[in-house]
Amino acid sequence: MDVSVVIPAHNCRPFLDRCLTSVLIQRVAKEIIVVDDGSTDGTAELLDLYATYHRTIVKVVKQENSGGAGRPRNVGIEHATGRYVFFCDADDYLGAEALERLMAMADRNDADIVLGRMAGHGRRVPVSMFQHNLDRADLGDSAVYNSLSCFKLFRREMLLRHGIRFAEDRMIGEDIQFTVHAYCHAEVISVVADYDCYHLVDRPDGSSIMQQPDSRDPVAWLEMIRAPIALMAAHIPPGPLRDHLLRRHFRIDAFAQLGAPFLEAGEVQRKEIAQEVAALCDEWLTPGVIARLGGTDRQRLAALGDVERLERLARIEAAAVLRRLTGLRWEAGRLIVTGTAELEGIRDCSGLSLVLRARHDPAREIVVRSEPCARLRDFSARVDVGALESGVWDAYVAVELEGVVRRGRLGAVRDGGISRPAARLAGRSIVLPYFTRDNGNLSLDIGGHVLAVPGSVRITRTRWTLGHRLALDGEVTVGGSPPEAGCVRRLVWRERNTGAERFDRVTSMSGGAFAARPAVGRFAPGTWDAYLELELGGPPARFRIETADTAVPAARRWWQGAVLRTARPYATAGRGRLSTVVRRLTPRAIIRRLLR
Repeated sequence: MDVSVVIPAHNCRPFLDRCLTSVLIQRVAKEIIVVDDGSTDGTAELLDLYATYHRTIVKVVKQENSGGAGRPRNVGIEHATGRYVFFCDADDYLGAEALERLMAMADRNDADIVLGRMAGHGRRVPVSMFQHNLDRADLGDSAVYNSLSCFKLFRREMLLRHGIRFAEDRMIGEDIQFTVHAYCHAEVISVVADYDCYHLVDRPDGSSIMQQPDSRDPVAWLEMIRAPIALMAAHIPPGPLRDHLLRRHFRIDAFAQLGAPFLEAGEVQRKEIAQEVAALCDEWLTPGVIARLGGTDRQRLAALGDVERLERLARIEAAAVLRRLTGLRWEAGRLIVTGTAELEGIRDCSGLSLVLRARHDPAREIVVRSEPCARLRDFSARVDVGALESGVWDAYVAVELEGVVRRGRLGAVRDGGISRPAARLAGRSIVLPYFTRDNGNLSLDIGGHVLAVPGSVRITRTRWTLGHRLALDGEVTVGGSPPEAGCVRRLVWRERNTGAERFDRVTSMSGGAFAARPAVGRFAPGTWDAYLELELGGPPARFRIETADTAVPAARRWWQGAVLRTARPYATAGRGRLSTVVRRLTPRAIIRRLLR
């Protein structure tokens, strides 16, 4: 048995069919253990039907209502027989290939825990740990610990050997303690980031535990999180790893309660929240954790004794970032980005910046401070595009106030008449500013990763030379300018029907000039289309070679032994692109032609 899927169920009849069906279609050796936690809405009767029709797969365990998901999940572990255990809530469902992909990752790496990418339907899901597939994620050098839900694949033997179980005395956070404990004992943690394995669903009727009004009471949450922190600290000695894990608890569990929950609380509860956070800091905050905190959390830490300042920090964090792009142009090799930005309802501002963030590595950022402007809410940034590495960079505007930095994606709201600037060469890289298709936000494509590179290659002279070589002289421009000589990589001939390719060396010169001497006489029979391939800071860029029909030499014929070979360069109809037809005629084929 590969996987035991444990599903706690309590009054979830409307959602149960979708959940069970999504598990039944998984193409792995599995068992489904559903623990009915005292349902009264027909859930039990539906489960009996499934158990009847899927006797070898579905097992139903019934018990009196326990008040939470901890006890049913523990009962499921006791009945599990699979090598791995996966936990799924009855109102959620799995992607069709979820367990197959998770098991493949587990078996390939002998993993103890495998995280699968999650998709939220009306609910927020963690994303930081799902940037790339990871065979072996380092607990201290990755974001996997940011995800403390139990919707993962766990090695059952590890759970049994270390007595890893869910807390049964609480309605919320019971899975945090379980997952923290499992992380502490896992030797190999893997991540499946290229497929939506788990679909987290918000119940339309608001009946789930996490949708109850008091499910995220900030004081109760701060009290609850003490046990998981203590459990982690009991297994992880002081040092960088513990500081890395503690940072997660302070950032997501503690300081987050000083944001929106703090504003929603009354005066008395605000003091209680601040006191609970201060108590956690007194017990667990270390210099190593402080060094890992962001600017906003450091400001909160310094203001724990000042409720009014905490309120102002929370309002700054909650305020919407109002921004508008007012200008976008090239000037002296720099991209000039101008606009306005401010926090809604807050007039003050310490500074504005343009932030460029690498799309596939959000940790990589370039911050460009605004030049002085007449009005506080105006900004003007000069971007040195030559300093940007290959990849796609998304543009944000950052508003700083009282040590808190708020950011907003830039470009969707812009003045009329602003269009995409033309592509430009920056050294050996092509820079392509553009507005995204979905929301119209500004991004920079360095190297042509998502956009086609504009360019033109034209033949200026052709002639036959010794060895049946076709001498080509030409010139290339990219974005309206000649590229550096080192950008020209090679000449590519692609056979139109088979897709076969041949490569020839190119001599590149200044001003975009190039020369090549391809041995067309050695080509296999077929129709070969000519391309020039360049390296422009990203994937190789290919441009079809254009030519006038008058610039193409006449066909050449020659005997190679008893075989007549023909090479006929020509310019295609329409845009006039260079192609060559190569034929090989044996004596039998020649006689057959003559007798037609």
